[in-house]
Amino acid sequence: MRSAVLGGIFLGLGLGGFFDGIVLHQILQWHHVGSQAGFPSDTVQGLRDNTLLDGLFHAATYAFVVIGILLILSGARRWSVLTWRGLLGTVLLGFGIFNLAEGLVNHHLLGLHHVNETVPPGQWLLWDLGFLASGVLLVWIGGSILRAGPVVGRR
Repeated sequence: MRSAVLGGIFLGLGLGGFFDGIVLHQILQWHHVGSQAGFPSDTVQGLRDNTLLDGLFHAATYAFVVIGILLILSGARRWSVLTWRGLLGTVLLGFGIFNLAEGLVNHHLLGLHHVNETVPPGQWLLWDLGFLASGVLLVWIGGSILRAGPVVGRR
């Protein structure tokens, strides 16, 4: 049971990272990993550096997804599989943990970037706090789903 639940959380961490990188970095182009850490996005070299950092970020999120899938499969080999409720709850929990960790570390502690750098700098904190709030909400929803019913079942 433990590896399947941990696998769902890792899967959520990876999917949260992919959402951040694909939607916020690439589609909306609100920020890059190092856009406030000496790698400005408005120079060719800064964009090259940020593209590399974004790629390393995506590689890490890819690793989280692979680890999650392997842990879920490991649990299934032991006759312990996540229910649909368990999968949804653990993925939302992991996604929320990603938002909280990434928000606290990269936005607040290290100041590497902010959620939406296309708005005036005076509004950056509001977007960063909203990102943290989304993490709290996802952790709460995921935890509520997990507490509401069976997380794992038998094959």
